[in-house]
Amino acid sequence: MQIAVTFRHMETSEAVRTYVEEKFTRVKKYIEEPIDAQAVLSVNKKIRHKAEVSLVAKGITIKASEETNDMYAAIDSVVDKMERQLKRYKEKLKKHKPSSGRERQVEKTILAAESIDESGAEPVIIRSRSFPIKPMSVEEAVMQMDLLNKEFLVFTDDSTEEINVVYRRNDGNYGLIAPQGK
Repeated sequence: MQIAVTFRHMETSEAVRTYVEEKFTRVKKYIEEPIDAQAVLSVNKKIRHKAEVSLVAKGITIKASEETNDMYAAIDSVVDKMERQLKRYKEKLKKHKPSSGRERQVEKTILAAESIDESGAEPVIIRSRSFPIKPMSVEEAVMQMDLLNKEFLVFTDDSTEEINVVYRRNDGNYGLIAPQGK
């Protein structure tokens, strides 16, 4: 497990870094190696201690944050929150059959708003990124979207091998955009 600890608006502390590394050994039992963890510890106005953690491991990304009056309590809370998410994820994985489809590559592009508003001008691409999409069921996609705290997720349906989009609706439910059959 690789753990990177970043300190913001506070002095670097080996004791806190060691504490974070000790706490992360608890989440190892829920996921397979390799695991990359990024912990950002910050202090706001000398009283609000915030711990933000991003964990990436074999096909899953989990993010959590917690803010309290004590840094150690914030670390404990964020690791507890992450442990609950991983338990829920592992339980749901047991209920689903493994996917046998192939991964696809998708590219994400962000356009500058000003370039779209100007008439006749070509849109300006600010950032472009491509990433693999693993085949999964709709339930798995909703679970992954919740774990990532995203509003939508593009995925390949493991039964049809078509690219679909699952999204969070304003009423709190979920929507699915699927391609129309031929």
